[in-house]
Amino acid sequence: MIPRIHKQGSSTRGLLNYLYGKGTREEHVDPHLVASFDDMAPDPGRDPSATKEDLQRLLDQPLHLLDTDQRPDQHVWHCSVRAARTDRILSDEEWGDIARRIVAATGIDSGGPDDAGCRWAAVRHADDHIHVIATLVREDGRRPDHHRSGQRAQAEARLIEADYDLYRVAPGDGTAAMRPTSAERHKAERQGRERTVREELRETVRGASAGAASTDEFFDRLAADGLLIRKRIAPSGDLLGYKVALPGDRNKDNEPVFYAGSTLAPDLSLPRIRERWSLQAEADTEGGSEPVQPALPQVTHPAFARRRAAAASWQALLIIDHGDDGMAAAQIAAASEVLDALAKTSAAHTRAQLREAAFVFERAGRSHVRAVRGHDHALRQAAHDLVHSGSALGRGEDGATTAMVIDMAVFLAIAAANWHAKRHHSQQAAAAQQAAEHLRAAYQAASAQPIAALRQRGQRMAPRIRERQADLLHQALPELAERIQAEPGWPALAATLADARQAGHDPAALLTDAALRRELGSADSISDVLVWRLRRSAHLPAAAPENLQTTGARNDRHIPTPAPATPSAARASNHSSRRH
Repeated sequence: MIPRIHKQGSSTRGLLNYLYGKGTREEHVDPHLVASFDDMAPDPGRDPSATKEDLQRLLDQPLHLLDTDQRPDQHVWHCSVRAARTDRILSDEEWGDIARRIVAATGIDSGGPDDAGCRWAAVRHADDHIHVIATLVREDGRRPDHHRSGQRAQAEARLIEADYDLYRVAPGDGTAAMRPTSAERHKAERQGRERTVREELRETVRGASAGAASTDEFFDRLAADGLLIRKRIAPSGDLLGYKVALPGDRNKDNEPVFYAGSTLAPDLSLPRIRERWSLQAEADTEGGSEPVQPALPQVTHPAFARRRAAAASWQALLIIDHGDDGMAAAQIAAASEVLDALAKTSAAHTRAQLREAAFVFERAGRSHVRAVRGHDHALRQAAHDLVHSGSALGRGEDGATTAMVIDMAVFLAIAAANWHAKRHHSQQAAAAQQAAEHLRAAYQAASAQPIAALRQRGQRMAPRIRERQADLLHQALPELAERIQAEPGWPALAATLADARQAGHDPAALLTDAALRRELGSADSISDVLVWRLRRSAHLPAAAPENLQTTGARNDRHIPTPAPATPSAARASNHSSRRH
């Protein structure tokens, strides 16, 4: 159940006209009162003798207790309360009780017999929500104490959900992005948009800011994405802020509707975006002795960019699991940039799920824990590389490294969900968990072809070579060996172990190290997890040799791949926590 406190108004009659009107799409059906301050207010919806003017006069009567110059200009308080789509249809009596609880919780009217509260009325014009209108002058002429009424309404809504057995909304902490208004949702439906303009702009701006290294680069990306940009310039010439609009989104005067970055999401204001690169060069040693890594060279190959993103994600996992809260919060925020960059450069068969993952994960990137920037450089550089390397093909080395980085992104989402859950950040934990589900679906699409090719290679190996890989597996992972051999992906792992030996590595040592890096028992496919860990850590081509189809992909065997940033990071990786 979502209560929303709307901007205070100056016209009681104007709001009543809307509440009892047909609505912008004639969606208001049977508008009528379900409750009021004394339960005796006239109802112009169902009482033929009552008018909206009668109800207005009754609600505004306390204004006349004050001299004209003492009356507040913005005296109309407006709160809408909406049930979840999955909730049952509540009766008028139930909605009336909910309205009384909301006005009591917010300080509008406690409902006590000796309390001179504000006058209010609750109007229902749809099955799933009500509107409460109140006059912000009490019966005794004083102003009500409705400070922080939004937070108070939300807290009461959580209790109402429990009492009425409704969908439980995760409690928020005030860091969520502004929800689309009803008018914005209706406009999107009329225009056949999948998302509201506010949501489309938020997604586009997040994508443009992903890995951006300067103000100019950020605005260039916004322009390249087709947005209209309006910059706010100080008299000194300094850039103070920005607004964006979709070219086709116009108001009644045929003018573009601009949204400030801060109204799209708290972390999309210009000062907050600038923080990402203004602090990038500062080495923060409070949480550890290692300096921030220097800027990496430009990456132009999609497969290499994805390998480096997987390596950076692994480093981020170590910090989320073992770093202090500020450093972990920065890693989670930077992980959101990586997902935005992946969604922007993904192949068609993974694009929808990656886009959804990035869309929901952005909520996990904001909490009251202040992100300590600097140690998130590797992830931000990875996001930059992904964008500048361009879109990846859905096959060959590009497709296989996409599966590799998505596999690691699931790690990140689960780690973020666990980190938030331990700190009781319910909305952020739920968002990260939801993103993990989308990432799992994207992984299945991305990995199907490269894993199948590796399986075929494993199945074609000589029996003595397969036996050697099986013996090695039992030696390195005796407790998991039988389960792994029963999985469809075992031949792909066997082929990977053979490739590692041929490349000069000790496959037993690699396998043991890969298994120690993170818990394996809860993995959907242990063999798949180990395939990507081995192929990344041993710098093996991600795709089977016969599957390298493009000229660039055929040369990927010789593309250098990123090694762990420091020996201490590699050692620390043995202590990470659970896998999806």
